[in-house]
Amino acid sequence: MPKVTMRQMLEAGVHFGHQTRYWNPKMGQFIFGERNKIHIINLEQSLPMFNDATNFIGKLAAKGGKIMFVGTKRSARDAVSEAATACKMPFVNHRWLGGMLTNFKTVKQSIKRLKDLERMAEDGTFQKLGKKEILTLTRESEKLERSLGGIKDMRGLPDAIFVIDVGYEKIAVQEANKLGIPVIGIVDTNNSLQGVDYVIPGNDDAIRAIQLYVSAAADAINEGHTAAAITPMPEAEAPAEVEAAAEEAQTTDAAGE
Repeated sequence: MPKVTMRQMLEAGVHFGHQTRYWNPKMGQFIFGERNKIHIINLEQSLPMFNDATNFIGKLAAKGGKIMFVGTKRSARDAVSEAATACKMPFVNHRWLGGMLTNFKTVKQSIKRLKDLERMAEDGTFQKLGKKEILTLTRESEKLERSLGGIKDMRGLPDAIFVIDVGYEKIAVQEANKLGIPVIGIVDTNNSLQGVDYVIPGNDDAIRAIQLYVSAAADAINEGHTAAAITPMPEAEAPAEVEAAAEEAQTTDAAGE
């Protein structure tokens, strides 16, 4: 599997954490020191942890597993969509909708609606409608595409999620935890590593750092596919036990409302 180097991490600014006043004590073990009131992350710990994470990702991909990329804040959006597309993996880069994992059956209905609208636009159905109706349906399609476009070909739940900024994407992490889906996460000095199976201590704001993370993950996935001689195909439905966990989580959420 491809290995990221210390030099690459330094050049990308992976070692720059958050302001010291915002630190999370649980991240203390990964902090090297501080400079100008900014915590400096110890890359001697981050580097092997990141390479362990990409090894896991590559091996999972080699088995035909699906890794969902999650990064919805502005600095991550483009990098996440480009990297996930390059390795043919699902992604969420606009807004995490509550229940995307724990209520996936309902999400699939919205995906079906998106595909129906796309088909209508392609087969000429739109041209038979009035201008106002076309505008309404076009806006609906664009809204669904922003929210679900990255997962519209995902037939079942992912086998793991790769998260940029576990604090910003805490709902995604919580949903994955409920279902027993492994979480690979970039954890900055202001966040907690709780609920993250593969912790990568690092800067979660700098665009160059984010590009480094997601491109390395995409490379690991593509190498995994090549090593296993796998041509990514539409995945099968999620294993029964994961689907059962999703149904249970959905029932629990509904009961709590």
